[in-house]
Amino acid sequence: MEHRARTYRGAVALLLAGGILLTGCGASDTDERATSDRAAGTGGPAGGRQPAPAQQEDGASVVEDGDARESEVPEPDYLSTFALDVDTASYGYARRTLGDGQLPAPDTVRPEEFVNSFRQGYKSPEGNGFSVSVDGAESGAGAADWSLVRVGLATRPASDAGERPPAALTFVVDISGSMSEPGRLDLAKTSLGILADELRDDDSVSLVTFSGEAETRLPMTRLRGNRTKVRDAIEELEPADSTNVAAGVQQGYDEAVEGHRKGATNRVVLLSDALANTGETEADAILERIGEARKEYGITLFGVGVGSDYGDDLMEQLTNKGDGNTTYIADETQARKVFVDQLPAHVELRARDAKAQVAFDRETVAQFELIGYENRKVADDDFRDDSVDGGEVGPGHTVTALYAVRLREGASGHVATATVRWLDPKTRKAHEETGSVETGAIDGKLWGGDSARLQVAAVAAYFADTLRGGDLAGTPSLGELADRASALASSTEDSSVAKLATAIEQADRIKNGGGDEPPGGEGEGEVG
Repeated sequence: MEHRARTYRGAVALLLAGGILLTGCGASDTDERATSDRAAGTGGPAGGRQPAPAQQEDGASVVEDGDARESEVPEPDYLSTFALDVDTASYGYARRTLGDGQLPAPDTVRPEEFVNSFRQGYKSPEGNGFSVSVDGAESGAGAADWSLVRVGLATRPASDAGERPPAALTFVVDISGSMSEPGRLDLAKTSLGILADELRDDDSVSLVTFSGEAETRLPMTRLRGNRTKVRDAIEELEPADSTNVAAGVQQGYDEAVEGHRKGATNRVVLLSDALANTGETEADAILERIGEARKEYGITLFGVGVGSDYGDDLMEQLTNKGDGNTTYIADETQARKVFVDQLPAHVELRARDAKAQVAFDRETVAQFELIGYENRKVADDDFRDDSVDGGEVGPGHTVTALYAVRLREGASGHVATATVRWLDPKTRKAHEETGSVETGAIDGKLWGGDSARLQVAAVAAYFADTLRGGDLAGTPSLGELADRASALASSTEDSSVAKLATAIEQADRIKNGGGDEPPGGEGEGEVG
């Protein structure tokens, strides 16, 4: 069984081996992301640098450059396939970094995690699967021929907390020297203390710590009659020396297997700044050591990042490949939101190995680009291969995928069909649900249109793309994005959108030389 879906680059290699000629392969390093998407069959980047193929009568296509016809090339692949992702840590960490007066490193910015940090208002399904919503709007000035298409997936919210299965949670806590900084181990301890008070009596917890080595501080223990014992174990945590994440994760999974409860939701929760400097430091090598526990017992990994200097890439890879998700907390307000409002209700799963595939209609669509999800792409042929890893999704989660789409001139009719496929967490039976969109549903104006939530998603995506140096068609300036976010915060009465406006204003000031302001506002840190 593969631990991960075959990467998109692997799919490209197979295509090239089959003799398929892809356009735009000579792009520079700065165009690497756009080139990857062209290879993925997106028909070119959203910035429109790659011309759409012109059609010949026999259906073959050519690239035209003025009057000169170049070599014939096949139609681009009109499928887009990716594993679902409910992570939000990239956005939370970006807000922390901006609050500290610095721009986040471009490679820590993942647009899908910005977008998925905000409510979208999708209709929930009646059962345990997904609803599928597809809509969109024209991108606006400067991109008259481009539209944003939003694919929205939602699961049914959790019912009363008393109705969920019991949870068996193994907390793996980083107590390395770097965790001594305020806002790291102290915040982790506060978070665990909060959760210990919120979990039910029939839930169980164990506690593992790691620095240079890993140690079990508390074996799997039912909370009924033992809350004081659990709190005492948490309070005794003190920072030590180096950071051996591998030892901590392996010990945590060993404890999770030892304390595995049939019929319960078994999960490892890793709290760390993920700055590994001892032992294995690569996600693949770390997870290889606990692969059998993941497969045989279905134990998922939830990562909680802390600290101003945070190993975002390692944590994200660990949770993606560990069948889980990640978030980021910067203060007690965020910790309470994650560990009180969200985690207790989300410990169970609605879907395992969930993937989405969007099929664009080549008769109406000239080009498209999936915004984000670069490290979650799945080979198109693996969509219905249930041995290929997808994403794990809990109750009340929404997943949004935004596409920049350019329609063919004068096109009307069907634009795309989105299909989500997932395995039932208990029976492992596969299910699918679909939704589609027509040109008439995406020809309205984005800004000032009927859907405020679509506009919020657009602001978040454009903001993320700007931070990582992208060139999406129709992207407003940071100042304009901040104004739009402020107006949307007022119309939606959503405090999280107001915080988005603040983050954009901070980024604009820093870019214009006015940074170094103290941290502002509360953190967002969403689970879903």
